[in-house]
Amino acid sequence: MKVLVVDDQEINRKLPMAILKKYGVEVLDAEDGPTGLSLLQQYPDITHLLLDVSMPGMGGEEVCRILRARPLAPPLQIIAYTAHAFPSEKEQIMAAGFDELLIKPISRDDLLRALDMS
Repeated sequence: MKVLVVDDQEINRKLPMAILKKYGVEVLDAEDGPTGLSLLQQYPDITHLLLDVSMPGMGGEEVCRILRARPLAPPLQIIAYTAHAFPSEKEQIMAAGFDELLIKPISRDDLLRALDMS
């Protein structure tokens, strides 16, 4: 398993990265959508993407739609990572093509569950 964490706030990348590294997961990170897309091209063996929804410029929903329009091998599990918790926002986020939704601040258990590691 190789995970890419994309979030414009460094502190929001550190927590999931620290948790995953404790479990022996290889983790990469990016501070914005375009950098995340570039890393996905450079590392086609990334299997999971933890993607912040609200980022300046290219947000997570746009990144997710771009990725879902591309044939990816192996398939990429895309997990939304956001502070937006209202039901209408959840529906809109999931409609962009995400596989799972985590609400910030995340817990270790929620992260492991979303990655099918629990």
